[in-house]
Amino acid sequence: MQTKARNERIRNIAIIAHVDHGKTTLVDAMFRQSGVYREGQAVNERVMDNMDLERERGITIAAKNCAIEWKGVKINIIDTPGHADFGGEVERALSMADGAILLVDASEGPLPQTRFVLNKALESGLTIIVVINKIDRPDARTKEVLDEISDLLIDLDAKDDQLDFPLLYANGREGIAQRTLEEPGENIHVLLDTILEEIPAPSYEPGEPFQILVSDLSYSDYLGRMAIGKVYNGEAQANDSLVCLNSEGDQIPLKITKLQVYKGPKLVSVDKALTGDIIVLAGIDNVHIGDTICTKTAPRALKRISVDEPTVYMQFFQNTSPFAGTEGKLVQSSKLKARLEKETLLNVSMRLEINSGQEGFIVKGRGEFQLVILIETMRREGFEMCVGRPEVIYRQVNGKKQEPIEHLFVDCQDSFMGIVTEKLSRRKGKMLSLVNHENGRVRIEFSIPARSLIGYRDEFLTDTKGTGIMNSLFAGYEDYRGDFPIRFTGSLVSDRKGTAVPYALFNLEPRGNLFINAGDPVYEGMIIGEHNRENDLNVNPCKTKKLSNMRASGKDDAVVLTPIVPMTLEHSIQFIRDDELVEVTPKSIRLRKKVLTANERKILDKYSK
Repeated sequence: MQTKARNERIRNIAIIAHVDHGKTTLVDAMFRQSGVYREGQAVNERVMDNMDLERERGITIAAKNCAIEWKGVKINIIDTPGHADFGGEVERALSMADGAILLVDASEGPLPQTRFVLNKALESGLTIIVVINKIDRPDARTKEVLDEISDLLIDLDAKDDQLDFPLLYANGREGIAQRTLEEPGENIHVLLDTILEEIPAPSYEPGEPFQILVSDLSYSDYLGRMAIGKVYNGEAQANDSLVCLNSEGDQIPLKITKLQVYKGPKLVSVDKALTGDIIVLAGIDNVHIGDTICTKTAPRALKRISVDEPTVYMQFFQNTSPFAGTEGKLVQSSKLKARLEKETLLNVSMRLEINSGQEGFIVKGRGEFQLVILIETMRREGFEMCVGRPEVIYRQVNGKKQEPIEHLFVDCQDSFMGIVTEKLSRRKGKMLSLVNHENGRVRIEFSIPARSLIGYRDEFLTDTKGTGIMNSLFAGYEDYRGDFPIRFTGSLVSDRKGTAVPYALFNLEPRGNLFINAGDPVYEGMIIGEHNRENDLNVNPCKTKKLSNMRASGKDDAVVLTPIVPMTLEHSIQFIRDDELVEVTPKSIRLRKKVLTANERKILDKYSK
């Protein structure tokens, strides 16, 4: 067997961190101190979070690449999402890396989403560098966090060399890294030096023909579809004629029109790609994530990227409300289907199915948050659609019904422990452990069905007065744990089309919580509020006050309505029942019944009993 060689001029490294542990800020510091920006150049903070949704929510959603130069070595940095719902992004990103930086908050320690990505990195055999960040926090507890990291690695069956990890301390916001807590840090050079010393250079087999595994896809209005991946063997040049090996083993001929590599956060054109580098090929049409691009003379497929199966699905429908087409420019079912197909091509963890026997499409994903991000992205692109409630994907094993189970981590004040435990027990949750930090807060772990968490997050924040932290991790499938009530309240449903009137809404307030303001347009079948009782109630939000020629003191006082809490997309899809939909447009989020007219709903109700 031929001995593998290494390209010492390149390092490929992924950054693993939980949401808000300072990953993107640390990358900013690496850019500034490695010479990516000229002195005095004006740059945005969190330059890697280039999607609007990422900047608004302060999270990384899509895995992205960038590169810096340090002491003559090119370091390709892969920014991985910190949320398990974007696991498909994680697996794609790690397929290009030879090592990883595990970034952990000095106060919070390793949290559940860190565990998910770290487990994938350890399974891939990546070398780990541990960086404890935010050491300037007044509540930093670095020694305890270091013990927690060691325990986590042992728990994840890390190998001996992975347990003997290099350790650094950092303050990413100030651009400082240091080997010990005692020595004062001046810059981030020690981190860059550690990457060169500890992370292995990409390996390859000398003399082997060109091979690249497609780990990501992109699109440019000027260059068309682009394939992104790591060069495993050989070299490629622009205008080379190559073939793509798809999942069926078919050879699809293609020609590279442009060859690009990363320099800082941007792409630059090159004539030749080196072994081990992460490259972007333009002029690619029929290529999917996981395909191998190689030479015609020696076509040989690399191992495809494998991802965990989806656990949640949602139904997407064309918008059929009376207001369809008034707020969005993309309303046709064919446009909706094409956009969802494009998403499944770019995101390996998503699946699209045609809803057999019914209208609409079924989109399967890792979690409700991943699907919410897709819906929010589409509405910003101008789409109108209706979506159903998230449902978990069940399995049948040996004739038994099985459901996805989550490992839930709850951190809250000890005074809220009772209400949290009671509600999770009602939702078929089982307590696994309870740790009292003796600082007024407790950490509780539960094993709970994934369906139990749909709609619970908002309730949890209310119960803990906004101070609770809840994270979950997919723990596999178990036997179905039984039914439990999802919602104890009904809906207030408009019985006509028109405009909401203050007088009518004021008289409806005792019936429940309203979702609309005076002056909002409504239609028959639109849900305008939550009923206090279990049943749905058809109401008239357009009713005006009957006028007479008699006057009495106090009768003409101005109506003062209770301010409403606007329904967010997440709250809406968690609130609706099986016979309800969320209407999503670029300007509005409305709730509605699947069947709009009251008479048709009565007939369906009669036949369903």
